[in-house]
Amino acid sequence: MKALVLRTLLTALSSLPLPMLHAVGATIGWGFFLIPNRRRHVAKTNLALCFPEMNPRARRRLLRETLVEFGKSLLETAALWTKDPAKIRQLVKHVIGEQQLRTALAEGKGVILAIPHLGAWEMVGLYSPSLHPFTALYRPPRVAELDELMRDARERLGARLMPTNISGIRALYRALRRGELVGILPDQVPNEDHNVVYAPFFGIAAKTMVLLVKLARQTGAPVVFTWAERLPRGRGYRVVFTRAPQSIESSDLQAAATVINQEIERQVRSLPQQYQWCYKRFRRRPPGERPFY
Repeated sequence: MKALVLRTLLTALSSLPLPMLHAVGATIGWGFFLIPNRRRHVAKTNLALCFPEMNPRARRRLLRETLVEFGKSLLETAALWTKDPAKIRQLVKHVIGEQQLRTALAEGKGVILAIPHLGAWEMVGLYSPSLHPFTALYRPPRVAELDELMRDARERLGARLMPTNISGIRALYRALRRGELVGILPDQVPNEDHNVVYAPFFGIAAKTMVLLVKLARQTGAPVVFTWAERLPRGRGYRVVFTRAPQSIESSDLQAAATVINQEIERQVRSLPQQYQWCYKRFRRRPPGERPFY
């Protein structure tokens, strides 16, 4: 029933043009900013942790901009999940660094796309299959009946989704052996306690997966970071590709994870209002540390 209601709602919203969806989303974001709520609390906490040098007025302005962009992300999902595929591709107005991706693919070892929660990461998953065969890990929703809806929406432009388990990880290795693209969200907090380290992110110890590092080291596949910047007034998106430094393949997992987080931080600082600060990135703390949220 929930899946049917959500599918109906998404289909209804998808009839609206992106500028209108972003305008409505921005209004919702203002509501998140003005009315005390969990999202605002998490974002405010994260910004205080990550930008201690910022004066309170500037940080409050960034909080407002963050929640407005978060509101846009909620509404744009309707368009990205349900609009005609040809119209989805037309929303990509600029691509920066595509030659870096092409050069990496030419090495013949596949490419690992590191897709942080920056901008419209849903757009990256929809756009990437138009460049090359693409397989990505995803975390199935808690409500099982929504899983089919999510998979149908994200796979309809050619992506192949695999759950975050052993079979999914094996599928990534096979895709890389075929010279394809694979996608991983490098700043998603792992639930498990193995294959993880605590590495600094904005100076805060953050539980960080090392799957990306192990994939790169064991297959020789280059890592390319990518995100889709949300353009003003619903004009579309700018997709960016940038190759990761070779030090990301370090045999020292702690050092490699630190490089990953440094790269994400560098990208976030270039577009801080479009990072998902509402996400509890620091919810898992090293032993003995107090919780932040």
